[in-house]
Amino acid sequence: MLRIEDLWVSYGHVQALLGVSLEVERGSIVSIIGSNGAGKSTLLNTISGLVKQERGRIFLTDGIGPDTTKLLPREPYRVVKLGVVQVPEGRQVFPGLTVRENLMAGAYTVNDAGRVRRNLDRMFEMYPILKERARQQAGTLSGGEQQMLAICRGLMAEPKVLLLDEPSLGLAPIIVRGVFDTVRRIREEGITVVLVEQNANQALAIADYAYVLENGRVALEGEGRALLCDPAVKDAYLGGAQEA
Repeated sequence: MLRIEDLWVSYGHVQALLGVSLEVERGSIVSIIGSNGAGKSTLLNTISGLVKQERGRIFLTDGIGPDTTKLLPREPYRVVKLGVVQVPEGRQVFPGLTVRENLMAGAYTVNDAGRVRRNLDRMFEMYPILKERARQQAGTLSGGEQQMLAICRGLMAEPKVLLLDEPSLGLAPIIVRGVFDTVRRIREEGITVVLVEQNANQALAIADYAYVLENGRVALEGEGRALLCDPAVKDAYLGGAQEA
C-alpha cells in the first residue's frame, strides 16, 4: 500500500535519512524502531509532506490494479485527502477547543455529514470517556485521555494509512497497554498502521513487519516477532532480554 524508495532528507548540513527504502502492506502494522535521532519521526513527517525530501519517491496504492498506484503529493492537506493521516508525537491536541471540537477538526476532509456523525459515534464507542468529556476543553484532559483524543481525531479523517508517532510517550504502563490494544483494533478494522515507537518490545510484539533505523539508514528488517528474538535487537533496544 505504501512504498518508499531511496529517501534522502537533511536539515541544513545534518543528514537525517540516507537512502531509506521500505514497504507497508495493506492491512498490516509496520513498526519502526530505533534510538533517538535515528530518523524515525523525520520519516513520518516526510511521508506526511511536513518535511521535504532531497530525493526519493513515496508511492501510495489506494485500490486494486496497476492504475491505483500514485506518487504521494508533497502538500500535507493533499496527503490527508488521499487517506494518509498522522497522529503526531506529543499528542498536540487543540487545548482551547473541546473534545468534540477537536474530533470535528479531524473530520475536515469528510464532506458527508452523515459519515461524520457515524464516525463521531464510533469514536465515543471506542473511548466512552471522551463522550463523557465531550464539552470539556482538551487541555484539561490527562495525558492518556489526550492520547485517546489524538488517535480518534486522526481516525475521524477516515484514513487508509494511519501514521502513529510515539503514541506511548510519557504515559503510565496501564495506559500504554490500552494504546497498543487500540492499535490492534485499528488494524482489525482494515486500517494500515505505521507505528514509530520507543517501546520496542510492544512495537515489535504487535507488528506484522518492522524496520530498525540507525543513523538514518535501515539497519535491520523482518517480521516483528522475529526481530524480538534477534540478538542484535535485544542488546540494542530490548535491554538484552525479551519481556513476557
